[in-house]
Amino acid sequence: TSLKPLSFCIQNNNNTVTDMNILDTIGATPLVRVNRVLTPAAKENNARILIKLEMQNPGGSIKDRIAKSMIETAEKDGSLQPGMTVVEYTSGNTGIGLAMICAAKGYKCIIIMPQMPSFEERYIVCRMFGADVHLTAPAKGMPGMKVYTEELIAKNAGSYFLANQFYNEANPRIHYETTGVEIWEQSGECVDYFVTGVGTGGTATGVGKYLVEKNPNCKVVCVEPTESRVHLGESHSPHTILGIGAGIPTNFLTNLAPDQPYEEGPRGHVSEFLSATSDESIEWATKLANTEGIMVGPSSGATFKVAMDLAARPEAKGKTIVVIAASHGIRYTAHPLWKTAKAEAVKALPKPPNTSKDCDTLLWDSSAASKA
Repeated sequence: TSLKPLSFCIQNNNNTVTDMNILDTIGATPLVRVNRVLTPAAKENNARILIKLEMQNPGGSIKDRIAKSMIETAEKDGSLQPGMTVVEYTSGNTGIGLAMICAAKGYKCIIIMPQMPSFEERYIVCRMFGADVHLTAPAKGMPGMKVYTEELIAKNAGSYFLANQFYNEANPRIHYETTGVEIWEQSGECVDYFVTGVGTGGTATGVGKYLVEKNPNCKVVCVEPTESRVHLGESHSPHTILGIGAGIPTNFLTNLAPDQPYEEGPRGHVSEFLSATSDESIEWATKLANTEGIMVGPSSGATFKVAMDLAARPEAKGKTIVVIAASHGIRYTAHPLWKTAKAEAVKALPKPPNTSKDCDTLLWDSSAASKA
């Protein structure tokens, strides 16, 4: 197998050993089967549902893969030199991946994201990795971040390097070379459906291409927020599924069929574009945590909801469906995903705490509180 061994060192061809660094741990994430969370229709159809646990990358998301790929590709071609500053505009996870890798390699880093409360964890994590963070006006959306970033790069030409995840071919290429290979091997070379959210479109482009080459009958399904189905030509409206649905068609998916309008139906090797609402993404992310012990973010809740829709189809009987879990749910405590648990925690953990030695020993029982 081409998968990395579970080891703290790398065995070289000449039998010498090199200790691993943090960047060597990116990739080779587990692919696990789930059962308890499945809908009755999925169980009746005997669908095999596998989840690729990308939150087990060291930076906590699938974006570690492209961050490393973009940086190391730029180092090799000379566009990123020692002393330069790495810059990117992002909804967060790519920023965290870049901030981590820049910290490990010694680059300065500037991450640009919208000034929204739900980005609190992303801001904090990027800062902990030593990156600077520039926050832009939320109402100006992704186009506003892009314009600001381009102006920043122009003012610092030669000293700033733009990672450019939405257009950098190192993004889909690393998914073709690693993520797709891992999924194919870990699944036992059996993938009938591949389900992924649409952020940059890099995962669907790279992994999808690899899997369809291995199995021409594999269906690649892209997931957008129901509120922002722009790849079907529909309008964008606000939603809470962080990481997907930026409101503009992605470069990589557009280029699968450049002359084709945005409409229902296949696009290149992508079979179809399906969707989940903001509420559905929270519902399914919560179910995965409660019934499978798999804590994921809202975009993974959305992709799993779509996987359940697919698993209920008659033609999916006995088929293998692989779903990308892009990031860990603990990264979203400022998101509505955690609203109920946080509201309970406020009551359970009062400030200041009860420090009386004369009080009852048991001060809170969450099971009793949840029944109230």
